[in-house]
Amino acid sequence: MKNYKNIHSIDRSIRMILSVSLFIIGFFWFSGIINLILLTISILLAITGILGFCPPYLLFGINWYSKDNRISKLFLGIFTIIFLIVGIGWSYASIFFTKKFFLEDYNRMNNYYKQTLFNTGKEKRAESIMNYDLLIAEYHIFLVKYNTYQPYSLRWDKEFRNDLNKISSIIHTLKEKTYTGNLKEAHLELEKVRPIFQDILKRNNFSLLAISLVDFHDVMETVIEAADTKDVSWVAKAYLIADEKLKIIEDITNDDEIQAIRKNLNDVKTFAEQNKLETLSTKAAELKSSFVKVYLKRG
Repeated sequence: MKNYKNIHSIDRSIRMILSVSLFIIGFFWFSGIINLILLTISILLAITGILGFCPPYLLFGINWYSKDNRISKLFLGIFTIIFLIVGIGWSYASIFFTKKFFLEDYNRMNNYYKQTLFNTGKEKRAESIMNYDLLIAEYHIFLVKYNTYQPYSLRWDKEFRNDLNKISSIIHTLKEKTYTGNLKEAHLELEKVRPIFQDILKRNNFSLLAISLVDFHDVMETVIEAADTKDVSWVAKAYLIADEKLKIIEDITNDDEIQAIRKNLNDVKTFAEQNKLETLSTKAAELKSSFVKVYLKRG
């Protein structure tokens, strides 16, 4: 094939870079037809880059091949290797963030589910209707997204979409009971959603700790933002919510790393109460650092 090369070494390097990029984007961030298209293009770019031969160039009479000097080839080779190493890191980051984003979407929707479940159980009609409507809207967004896209962590779960549709059916059939019917019956029907989601998370190796950590993260960021702006009353309000979220984590596990998060969260509250405003941001940064340490290892 050496006599038939028609691609310059720069062209080959660009093809390899694009190949790795498209493969990671297609494999981790898309599914369905877009996934297949991106992976196909990635493979074709890799093959032509490795061989140094591009059939369309031959068709149109293009030949950019030239015998570059050794220094040029060495530089481009090193650059390509470095990018491949970066690609491996990008792959690990994609696994991490696709899982994280799924859990964020799940927790956002699940918060409305829990509120609806609680209020129907207490037979609070107005609160049940309000949270049920929010649940319907949020679950629709969740369903549309994950009926067309399965993140890497759920890529091989054949029951995933079927389970999502089961949940959708349960939720939508409860409108009449929630608005005007028997709220206790609505509550019992809503309870059937919980084990379906638990089964999804369990068979795809999502830990309860990971879910709880993501749930805690957003309110922790609110505490940190309040601390950074030195808003004492805001810190106090945000702390109350963060405290409840952290208690859920502590019920799952309460080792030294979780206790470090607890200490830093309580210190932020104490510093705010004592008007130690100059060091409040520093303590908030320590809170975030202790959380990130746990989340990167176990989230």
